[in-house]
Amino acid sequence: MRTTFINTLVELARDDPSIFLITPDLGYAVLEKFAKAFPDRFLNIGIAEQNAVGIASGLALSGYKVYMYSIIPFVTMRCFEQVRLDIAYMNTDVKLVGVGEGYSYGPAGATHHAIEDIAIMRVLPNMKVCCPGDPYEVRKIVEQSAEIRGPMYIRLGKNNEPTIHNTTDNVTIGKASVLRSGEDFALVTTGNMLELGASWVREWEAQGYNPEFVSMHTVKPLDKDIITSLIARNMNIIALEEHSVLGGLGSAISEVIAGFNTEVKLIECGIPDIYSHYVGSGKAIAAHYGLFQIPSVKDVGL
Repeated sequence: MRTTFINTLVELARDDPSIFLITPDLGYAVLEKFAKAFPDRFLNIGIAEQNAVGIASGLALSGYKVYMYSIIPFVTMRCFEQVRLDIAYMNTDVKLVGVGEGYSYGPAGATHHAIEDIAIMRVLPNMKVCCPGDPYEVRKIVEQSAEIRGPMYIRLGKNNEPTIHNTTDNVTIGKASVLRSGEDFALVTTGNMLELGASWVREWEAQGYNPEFVSMHTVKPLDKDIITSLIARNMNIIALEEHSVLGGLGSAISEVIAGFNTEVKLIECGIPDIYSHYVGSGKAIAAHYGLFQIPSVKDVGL
């Protein structure tokens, strides 16, 4: 996803001289392409994330479309006060791009894990939250982000996620993408869980079930219409995310369900409300906490 992001941004910057890229001393192997092509529109601020946000906001107020790139905890939590005041409150045209969803930086420990970021970002007024699930969604979201003024958080994976979409699929910020229509129940994924979700759908199909498969690549604004449609069809919903079960996709969906008098059941598949002290790769940690365990159809309520 990182490579798709920077390739797309370079293409956009060739035609749009207002695009500017900032990093707090990270992403050397990724950002070099942009830095070499547009040295006057690239800044490495050093390990000073709070300063980077202030500079990004100032550049945006001067007319630039600013992208700030770093590991997720450093671009969201380390500088949260500045993000809240300089970007969200002032409604500046800054796109925060965080890499390393969930346990992607597994061996680096809890300091580098990204399990709270969706919750933190989606409570900020004016902030859009996008979590693309494959390179195709990354490209579409980055292209559209350059045309949407105001704050946005783009959450990226780093594990060479494969393309799940067909290249003709419609991906629009604020509208969920339905990859498979179904009647029995619905699986809604966000971010890098798209690949795992596709494997779950294949397994359920082999068992004779007909699930709907939805990519919720935009968590804020959430596509309430698709959730309302599932409720109207009395379809139970599985929410799958590599994020805490508190405050992320599942919570956003539950907020919609709570507005209806319905018996629709929500099954939340995500990271438990704990910090990991288990040492291993990102996939090993996720497996340790049961993230890859497919819900049984009985659990879904069929």
